[in-house]
Amino acid sequence: MARVAIIGSGLIGRAWAISFARAGHHVVLWDAVADAPDKAIDYIAGVLPELSDNGLLGGDEPAQVRARLSTAETLEQALDGADHVQENTPEDVEVKRKVFAQLDAAAPATAVLASSSSAILPSKFTQDLAGRARCLVVHPINPPYLVPAAEVVPAPWTDPAVVDRTREFLISAGHAPIVMKKELDGFVMNRLQAALLEEAFRLVADGYASIEDVDVGIREGLALRWSFMGPFETIDLNAPGGVRDYVERYQGIFERLHPSQQRRVDWLGEVMDRVEGDRRKSLPAGELAERQLWRDRRLMALAAHKRRAEKDIGK
Repeated sequence: MARVAIIGSGLIGRAWAISFARAGHHVVLWDAVADAPDKAIDYIAGVLPELSDNGLLGGDEPAQVRARLSTAETLEQALDGADHVQENTPEDVEVKRKVFAQLDAAAPATAVLASSSSAILPSKFTQDLAGRARCLVVHPINPPYLVPAAEVVPAPWTDPAVVDRTREFLISAGHAPIVMKKELDGFVMNRLQAALLEEAFRLVADGYASIEDVDVGIREGLALRWSFMGPFETIDLNAPGGVRDYVERYQGIFERLHPSQQRRVDWLGEVMDRVEGDRRKSLPAGELAERQLWRDRRLMALAAHKRRAEKDIGK
């Protein structure tokens, strides 16, 4: 099994730690804030029993997974012998440049250096590194121990062998990698999410639907199919003759819609008062943390269901 260094032990770092430890890897956590790794492990210890109850620890007991986690007092100790390094520092390009310079200098020459950045192109913080060929972004959809998809984004100089190695490493840890052929602002997931959110804000701002109606359309509509099929498979199955038949039948509808979808609504403009007001009526601010835990429990149940369904029905 591999040795994984988690650099930055906050929300994303601790989530990655669960994912990699569950897969059997030895995971070492380090953070510039001295007590952050211990707090992360305390959090993880609290989550593992519920993951076990849902059959999401690969047959291991919580204590077995917990035993694969350790902390390091220094960055150098965390990187010692590492095969894969997952960086989770703040979303600031200058911070990334500084941290990756340290990682490149101290990590074993054979280690992959991956950033969890959700928006910064890997070329922006790896260009001047001697070991830039081993650097890339591995962006999770949070929390990665419950949402398998993870974006693998190479810089122009990333060695293709590193991309392949990272892909295989993620698959072996139970992930579903999205391997980009080249970097692009927003990667794949944020670009898809942006298109949906732009339309959601337009519908509310222009008075066509309430935020709850939009949420119902996704939650009780599109997401039911999207939880086990992507958009291309969806349309392939939504016409008798498959994807070409679908496009021949329905492309005109989307062509007609396209011009009206090119206008942006300022998300922080007048519409935000309506969106925030409606959300706070549905969920008071003081209940956000509790609802986040509810979300994670629902994701656990969904992940468990999907695994059972794949076994019983097929993937």
